[in-house]
Amino acid sequence: MPLFKALIPGVLLTFVVSLILGSSRTKGGWLEVHRITIEGIGFHWSWPLFLLTTGIAWGIFAMMD
Repeated sequence: MPLFKALIPGVLLTFVVSLILGSSRTKGGWLEVHRITIEGIGFHWSWPLFLLTTGIAWGIFAMMD
C-alpha cells in the first residue's frame, strides 16, 4: 500500500520540477527532461526523476506504517 501512496507525491514533484526545467529549455543533466505528448496534450517529463521521487516517498511511507 505505501507504493500506491507514494505515486501521488512522485508524480506531482516530477511534474513540477520537469515543468520548471523544461520551460527553461534545459535537459536537466541526468534527469533527461523531455517533452511528451499524450492525446494531444504536451508536457515535460523525466522518468529518472519520477522513479527517484517515488522511491523516496515509498521509503518514507513504509517507515510510517
